Amino acid sequence: MEISCHLGDITTTRVDAVVNAANSSLMGGGGVDGAIHRAAGPELLAECRRVRAEQWPEGLPVGEAVATGAGRLPARWVVHTVGPNRHRGETDPELLASCFRRSLEVAHGLGAVSVAFPAVSAGVYGWEPAVVADVAVAAVRETAPAAATVQHVRFVLFGEPVLAEFERALGA
Repeated sequence: MEISCHLGDITTTRVDAVVNAANSSLMGGGGVDGAIHRAAGPELLAECRRVRAEQWPEGLPVGEAVATGAGRLPARWVVHTVGPNRHRGETDPELLASCFRRSLEVAHGLGAVSVAFPAVSAGVYGWEPAVVADVAVAAVRETAPAAATVQHVRFVLFGEPVLAEFERALGA
């Protein structure tokens, strides 16, 4: 598996699956979640409503992942994952690692070859970018053998400081 990191806009990234740093409602929000919902259009919201009604009526749990179509994004699927929120006392790095592992497993189940990740839980959820980078890179590397269809993982990051942390983690 090839793992890389790039500065950019995840909503314009051409991959099979884009990972959304979602909230448990799956109905859109701020940050990456809001950007993905705006770019994907109403088709994504309709699919998220279906997922909530059929699979996760109480909302998607922290660390879990689920896929929908990608609407108007240049991807085939969106894999939604709910990161832990440090401000709510969700401080276990294993919960954060689960977001990356489960997203790769879901993408593999879809047959995705390329996946783009944001820095799940960095920013408004209060996790330090350095910690997110270390956990994310380790989780992706550990999960690679079990997600054999996924050949390319891109961390698509918004901002130089976060990019620098992912570059450091990838080089470690």
